Amino acid sequence: MIARTGLAFVALCLALPARADFIETEWLVSAFSGEAWFIDPAATIGASQYFESGYAEGVFYSCDFAGQSMVYTPWSVEDFLANPEFADFARLTDPRLAQAEELFVHRITCEGSGDPALRRTLYPFVTTNGRDVAFYPFEGGIFTLEPVK
Repeated sequence: MIARTGLAFVALCLALPARADFIETEWLVSAFSGEAWFIDPAATIGASQYFESGYAEGVFYSCDFAGQSMVYTPWSVEDFLANPEFADFARLTDPRLAQAEELFVHRITCEGSGDPALRRTLYPFVTTNGRDVAFYPFEGGIFTLEPVK
């Protein structure tokens, strides 16, 4: 009886939708806040970043089925902004960051099929539980991305 109950519980947990897995879509760069050192933010606005399973391509990162992995860490907004690593995010005026119930800090890597010249890392790619925005720090600022609907 206990074994059946345990199996039913595991099956139920596996059927629950993941809340933070929403990066696998096409994202459009919609805004930039901060100081651009070399990149021209105006040329980046409207560009896209796409993720799907082992494939990614876009304005910030690409991986053509060359060993892509994705992991994330959930954060409360308060703890996230209190962490010195993410202090620059406090300057953002986008209310979707401050009003989120939870943030997810993603690390996306591409092994490069054994070729060190093709290895890539996209970190931190920050999403919210609202699933309607992502933020990516690059150079002296932060890019805002929105999913294509």
